[in-house]
Amino acid sequence: MNAPADPTNPLRELSQHEDDVLERIGKIVSERTVVRGERHVGDDAAVLRPLVGEAIVSTDVAVWGIHLDAELFPLRDLGFKAVAAAVSDLAAMGARARALVMAVTAPAGTDLDELHYGAAEAAQLTGCPIVGGDLSRGNQVSIAVTVLGECPGGGAVLRSGARAGDELMVTGPLGASSAGLRRRREGFALNDELVLTHRRPWPRLREGMAARDAGAGAMMDLSDGLGLDLHRLADASQVGFELDSIPVVEGATLDEATSGGEDYELVFTTSDPGRLRMLFQDRGLRRPVSIGRIVADPQRRLLAGEPFDRKGFEHEL
Repeated sequence: MNAPADPTNPLRELSQHEDDVLERIGKIVSERTVVRGERHVGDDAAVLRPLVGEAIVSTDVAVWGIHLDAELFPLRDLGFKAVAAAVSDLAAMGARARALVMAVTAPAGTDLDELHYGAAEAAQLTGCPIVGGDLSRGNQVSIAVTVLGECPGGGAVLRSGARAGDELMVTGPLGASSAGLRRRREGFALNDELVLTHRRPWPRLREGMAARDAGAGAMMDLSDGLGLDLHRLADASQVGFELDSIPVVEGATLDEATSGGEDYELVFTTSDPGRLRMLFQDRGLRRPVSIGRIVADPQRRLLAGEPFDRKGFEHEL
């Protein structure tokens, strides 16, 4: 990991030299075995084997108190969520995860060990190793994660490939994350099933690759809610849609499923739903849920025959 601008300023209240902090963090994020022929943490930059097919790159930023409530969740969850959310962007393209780098800004007193333990957990579980990063002093805790992925043979799934007649599908019921945040505010424990979904989201990497291999036309992850992200997909493809229903996870409301956001399920289109379902089944994946169809008229965007409002999580800039 690279050094902050001022090596004499420790990031914790304890009297520690920056090199000690970096060495400790390096051990935390490098517990998994490094791929032969690669060099991860420890130099000015990481060395990776060549990527196969198309190279997929994405960056996400998570801010303590904005993307995760600092009064309700431990700092370790912010590290996990930052990595998982970034890796989900690879899933949305149908890519295989290869590596990530993360840059952390934090005020003095921040428990950087806890933050990086959470990030390392997510990296190990998703098979996307942390190969480098940076540290700097700042007024609030924020994590910028850049992920690298690959699509062997090419053919990353874009938002712009939906066509009239395609079936619309999602990888599972929606609303769990938003309902989990609500339940946590109501006093539910951290290990409550829905609360866990909010604090430890799971990127649908296997599902994304299966959808790509089955010829999905368009795809994206539902980070800001179906009520916003589906409109974005339709805008990119210049089409409309007719939804029959929205699958709602048990314990959530329809509004949470529509506009709560941070579910990180995938929404995608296919002209061959039978083939897609068969491939999901063959790979031991949960059966995708059909929610409607794509239509040619970009102005026609309906749920059960009624206008489907454009509503979801909007970032304030």
